[in-house]
Amino acid sequence: MASYVVAMIAFAVDVSALGIGAPRDRRRRAAGIGMATMWLGAGLQLVAIVVRGLAAGRVPWANMYEFTLMFTFFVVAIFLGLQTRRDVRYLGVGVSMLAFLALMLAVTVLYVEADGVQPALRSYWLVIHVSVATLATGLSGLAAMISVAQLVKARTERAGARGGRAPVTAAATSTATAEVTSGATADLGPGATATAVAETTTPKQPRATFGSRIIEALPPSANMERLAYRLNAVGFVAWTFTLVAGAIWAEHAWGRPWGWDPKETWTFVIWVIYAAYLHARVTTGWAAEKFAYFALVGFMAVLANFYIVNIFFSGKHSYAGL
Repeated sequence: MASYVVAMIAFAVDVSALGIGAPRDRRRRAAGIGMATMWLGAGLQLVAIVVRGLAAGRVPWANMYEFTLMFTFFVVAIFLGLQTRRDVRYLGVGVSMLAFLALMLAVTVLYVEADGVQPALRSYWLVIHVSVATLATGLSGLAAMISVAQLVKARTERAGARGGRAPVTAAATSTATAEVTSGATADLGPGATATAVAETTTPKQPRATFGSRIIEALPPSANMERLAYRLNAVGFVAWTFTLVAGAIWAEHAWGRPWGWDPKETWTFVIWVIYAAYLHARVTTGWAAEKFAYFALVGFMAVLANFYIVNIFFSGKHSYAGL
């Protein structure tokens, strides 16, 4: 957690440097510190997961505390893996903040002593089903953060496009030239015409602000949308496997593959949301922002499934804390 806090501060310093006008191609030492401490945090978290498994004598993802350890590890690990192929350091603040807040919740609210599991959970399906679910959650979480950045960037791009579609017409230029020639030129001399016409016909650019400089440094929204789509596509495959594996495990444990348990129902709802998202992405002509909202709704449903259904709805999954 301390490593992630240091990383969050370092990434925030890097972002603030962009906000005050530092060139994007400079040597970004703060971002380098952030990446180094993210690697350190991921390594320490992996050690924590292994030690937890040794203490419990089983795979360490059998309750909400351990599930949180796993899914935050996957978020960080996927972020670090992406960074080896493309520059995604603009996600550093969000990833480190999510990891820290989730782990803070885990150790303060969700923590339970390392112990065995209920008889129904003593199955190899625990290894398969829940591990893939944590991977799917990590993928959808990182994709959701990219979608937030995409929406912010797209809004700025639309505003810039609207500003660029307001050219000065020839008639307006002629009128302005005539007015300047007949008025200002007589008083200020021959050189005043070109200057006055330029000032009259050239639209003033809005002054760059701290926030606009940061947004300008982000990749194009179309690139971020494609990256989020790829992550969500892989996450959907993982979530489909989770759904099917859960049904097979339920058949072995409870004698029925499906019973509309609250957890099962929400898992199916999440699957439908992401299936609709992927279907719409390849078949409709919607604007990219709509797909981003779809991805955000899907991740909110994942969080609701984990933090609300697990705690406030009773069912066959309640005793497991999963």
